[in-house]
Amino acid sequence: MPYQFISQANLPTEHGLFTIHAFENETGEEHVMLTHGLPKAKGDTSIPLIRIHSECLTGDAFSSLKCDCGSQLNTAMQMIQQHGCGAILYLRQEGRGIGLVNKIKAYALQDQGHDTLDANLMLGLPADARTYEMCQPMLAHVGIDKEHPQIKLITNNPNKINYLTDLGIEVVERVPILVGLNQHNADYLTVKRERMGHMIKEGALQKSPLNR
Repeated sequence: MPYQFISQANLPTEHGLFTIHAFENETGEEHVMLTHGLPKAKGDTSIPLIRIHSECLTGDAFSSLKCDCGSQLNTAMQMIQQHGCGAILYLRQEGRGIGLVNKIKAYALQDQGHDTLDANLMLGLPADARTYEMCQPMLAHVGIDKEHPQIKLITNNPNKINYLTDLGIEVVERVPILVGLNQHNADYLTVKRERMGHMIKEGALQKSPLNR
């Protein structure tokens, strides 16, 4: 179902002032976008810095150390403020799209020694159930469209680049993000690199402090 812009408001944060935009489709599915410096002024040739961030209640709100989501969100907000223009597309796709309750079930299996990917599969769920079709109307709302398709994307996930490319968005630069590493999420990040194809340099996890 197509997503429609509903409303927007100023959102002062610890990282600076953003504008928050709300979107909804015909079935009531909601997503939000934080922007800074968008839409760009006429004649501004800077390329927006974009982060696609899937909702993670445990990481974003409860500061869970089982993942790096909260650290990624806060770092991306800081990076966009420093860059001068950009957006965070905050997609309501908890647990890589399986939902909050199923995510907690998967956490229980992880407590028994199974990794983040196998836990989903053991529940009869996909390793990653997220979709990205909502990104096109969200980005178009702030002037990133077929006429101005270029962005810099904060991500380690090649799938996000591929999905955006298929939507007609030109990712001219991938900006890696490796933050929030600790002893509780070391295995999680290793699985992301080795089994899910995330672009994390060989040795990066071993060289980073994992003993917070």
